Amino acid sequence: MELVVATRNKDKLKEIKALFKGLRVKVFSLDLFKGAPEVIEDGKTLEDNAIKKAVQVSKFLKKFAVADDSGLEVEYLDGDPGVYSARFSGKFATYKTNNEKLLKLLKGAPLPKRKACFRCVIAVADKGRAIGVAESRCRGKIGFESKGDNGFGYDPVFIPNGFKKTFAQMSASQKNKISHRSIALKKAKSIISRHLSLYR
Repeated sequence: MELVVATRNKDKLKEIKALFKGLRVKVFSLDLFKGAPEVIEDGKTLEDNAIKKAVQVSKFLKKFAVADDSGLEVEYLDGDPGVYSARFSGKFATYKTNNEKLLKLLKGAPLPKRKACFRCVIAVADKGRAIGVAESRCRGKIGFESKGDNGFGYDPVFIPNGFKKTFAQMSASQKNKISHRSIALKKAKSIISRHLSLYR
């Protein structure tokens, strides 16, 4: 069976492909399908956006689809950037400009006030119908500067609880043991496996 990951973000696709190893599916990027819809992420929650993307892509391609929406919630900023994490620094946001804006807003805040939580919601859809949602969180804090060259997004500034390194300073295997996306994907993998058993 073919499974389409409803994203054009190559970094997300790489993580998802690695974590979906062992499933009886061939994983494809949305980029491979000409005319695939650009789903507008206008939901009020991460769950809204993930379900909308998975359902619309699955319906258009008539295929099995998964979509994620992830966000960083910073306590000092009353939960921001949250659902706006990807475009935190504006329409033409990049990983670098998002991190720069976050560090600027936290300037002067002591470490105890830099608590943060990464959230990831994964939606699974088949034939245009949502069949399951998985969610996970990873708690930590925001460092005082960007550190590390691995990962993507806010990884260079996020230090998970129990560690002194940012996600970007960790190897992919180390990060995938604890990250919000890896745990949510493992839950989604179970949803997909159960659904695939219906096709046997």
